[in-house]
Amino acid sequence: MLEALINAFRISDLRRKILYTLGLLVVFRIGSYIPVPGVDAATLREMLDIGGGNVFAFLDLFAGGALGNFALFAMGVNPYITASIIMQLLQVVIPRLEELAKEGIEGRKQIAQYTRYGTVILAIVQAIGLTALARSYGVIASPTFFTLAVIVVNLTAGSLFLTWIGEKISEKGIGNGVSLIIFTGIVARFPSQIGFAIRAVGEGGVSIFSLLLYLVLAVVVIAGVVMVQEGQRRIPVQYARRVVGRRVMGGQSTHIPLRVNQAGVIPVIFASSILTFPLTLGQFVPSLARFTDWLALGGVGYNIVYALLVVFFTYFYTAVTFNPRDVADNMRKYGGFIPGLRPGRPTAEYLDRVLTRITLLGALFLAFIAVLPYLMAGITRLPMQIMSFGGTSLLIMVGVALDTMKQVEAQLLMRHYEGFIR
Repeated sequence: MLEALINAFRISDLRRKILYTLGLLVVFRIGSYIPVPGVDAATLREMLDIGGGNVFAFLDLFAGGALGNFALFAMGVNPYITASIIMQLLQVVIPRLEELAKEGIEGRKQIAQYTRYGTVILAIVQAIGLTALARSYGVIASPTFFTLAVIVVNLTAGSLFLTWIGEKISEKGIGNGVSLIIFTGIVARFPSQIGFAIRAVGEGGVSIFSLLLYLVLAVVVIAGVVMVQEGQRRIPVQYARRVVGRRVMGGQSTHIPLRVNQAGVIPVIFASSILTFPLTLGQFVPSLARFTDWLALGGVGYNIVYALLVVFFTYFYTAVTFNPRDVADNMRKYGGFIPGLRPGRPTAEYLDRVLTRITLLGALFLAFIAVLPYLMAGITRLPMQIMSFGGTSLLIMVGVALDTMKQVEAQLLMRHYEGFIR
């Protein structure tokens, strides 16, 4: 692995992409400590109990501590993620958006532009909500209209700038920019989590046996995530020989790799963002208190809804990224067929049936890992400050790391270097 990293930095183009990505991630971490003017962040942090296991602690984990500091990037990329979810759902019900999605690069650019518009609207709404929350706690020194407007503008601009950073990383760097921002935010909290765990054991609040059990579980989860992320069902495909001019083409055997988890970590990110919205809204609207209490972070209702959302988004995102009918049509166009099946509709039905079955396993695994920390918290009695760094966090970290490594791997293999995965 060390040799592969050295080889990556030997390639000027790849080195430039890696340094560009790291530079923008450093900007993200700096912005997480630049406070929004006019707000007593330390007092607000105590009132929101961000050190506890509530929804604000969960949001602060994704924002890399920016919410606890009430910094420019306090909202993170949540508005962009929510806007992306809405746009993908609208593609199913609005034919015009579905046509744009099939029009190639230009269509995707138009959809991306609509997503940006939605991000601006959602960022303004969320910024107003956070500002109203800070005002209700009395942590704004001078709650005049001008001061409140400045806070809203700062929070909105910070979220939009962070979204721009994510897009630039995806465009000119390595990996998915938005996923890497969330990954960096989670990793940035790792040292403080270790310090808290050590202090908790030293003070006698946590038994060393429970902590070791959690560490063993974390290793098992990482191994399981890697196995599921890399697991695939290979569908054999045979291409018939055909004569093009004076050349004989085809006549070869290959396969279609259907991944067990075709959607990656996107379902977990989407489910987390959707589920935190009503919990956050319940902090501002007292009439929703009963509903949000039922969805309290780590409760039975929360775990059930969270697991169902993960399963739903796994199937939804898989359907968006892999269309069996299109694959079957392309195979027939180039003379390919699955042995024992007729090209066209029978092939599409077979691919859909196989994909549905293996996706169920991947979806159930993601849902189980997502709610596992809350189940383990009840068994081991570990505080949520420790258990929050598990399940969803580990899924995102391992998934994003694997996807990024694969991109570096592809760049190395193009230049005949040995990569990470052998």
